Amino acid sequence: MRTVTDRERRARLARRHGLAPAHRYADVAAATQAMTAWHATEAATVHLALHARVRDLRTDDVERALYEDRSLVKQLAMRRTLFAFPRELVPAVWGSASARVAAQEEKNLHKWLTAGGVDEDQDGWIEKAYAATLAALSDGVPRTTTQLRELVPELDMRFQMGAPDKKWGGAFPIGRWVIGTLAAQGRLMRATNLGHWRLNKPAWTLTEAWLGEMPPPLTPAEGYAELVRRWLGTFGPGTEADLVWWLGSTKSAVRAALAAVGAVEVGLEGGGIGWVLPDDPIATSPEPEIEPWAALLPTLDPTVMGWKERGFYLAAEDVAYLFDSNGNAGNTAWWDGRIVGAWAQDEAGRVHPIVRHDIGDAGRAALAAEAERLTEWLDGVLIVNVYKSRQMKEARLP
Repeated sequence: MRTVTDRERRARLARRHGLAPAHRYADVAAATQAMTAWHATEAATVHLALHARVRDLRTDDVERALYEDRSLVKQLAMRRTLFAFPRELVPAVWGSASARVAAQEEKNLHKWLTAGGVDEDQDGWIEKAYAATLAALSDGVPRTTTQLRELVPELDMRFQMGAPDKKWGGAFPIGRWVIGTLAAQGRLMRATNLGHWRLNKPAWTLTEAWLGEMPPPLTPAEGYAELVRRWLGTFGPGTEADLVWWLGSTKSAVRAALAAVGAVEVGLEGGGIGWVLPDDPIATSPEPEIEPWAALLPTLDPTVMGWKERGFYLAAEDVAYLFDSNGNAGNTAWWDGRIVGAWAQDEAGRVHPIVRHDIGDAGRAALAAEAERLTEWLDGVLIVNVYKSRQMKEARLP
């Protein structure tokens, strides 16, 4: 069994993820195929992650893929995270990761109904709310959560979350969770975004109105096998623990999927077993070297969030500065295949790398060039991050 070095994995990451300038992709479609999915919990991540990987990208290119061509589809999936998937992958997601999340969301609905005083026939209440919500959208007109609450009384029912005197406590309408569960089930879609591209302000519509006729969901086993096949193509070699974490699933589901795609083992530097697709050349021959490169990646970027075991590109002492306590990554700065810090914007919108390590003159110059490139592309747009790392919060900018 061949052992793959950390340096090989970093070189592969640069090529396959389109991060080294010479390996950037020609368009949104090519980059999406390479990356499997884009994190979309923060709306700006989709645009910024694509900008890092696509030559001459315009924001309109991303908006067109999301809302006109609909070749990118937002769907709640792995680890209850919102992703933008290539359209053809959605049936696999519906049948596996999204189905798992939908079951968890419906279980939460029962909890919120109890908190709202509905103790009897909760299943009947939920089905009635589902039917009324779907009926309210049957005319094909997308509507916001607020607009749906005005049309469907069930969605405006309130329940108490937390202590009323706490900042995060209070009475909340249950509509958000009903709509979210329908979306996880694949029965509703996030339609056109009603705000700026950097903000999530979706209107909702029926899936058939947004996507037209789609293949039915795959079975859970088929769906997980397809997700694992795509993941190995993007992130392999990776470990079983990486896959369990990324999928938000179980070891048994991951092992079955690895067997289904015929994945083969390789050794990893420092010990441990990684998995790759059966026709992956790295299983038998070294990954070619690559010139040093720089990149500035956004909060929750798929490269940063692709693995659970990140030691081959991230120093352990940096984790607390670049990730929050739940493992969500903030903006990151990369040099020669490693995360070396973060980046932030000043009030004028200029991007500044925040480097935690001595990376030499060449590294600093390369990151400065990437910062200038990103500043020019943003053209004064200020990105507001929900998941702000300690390094971003503590940054002292010029």
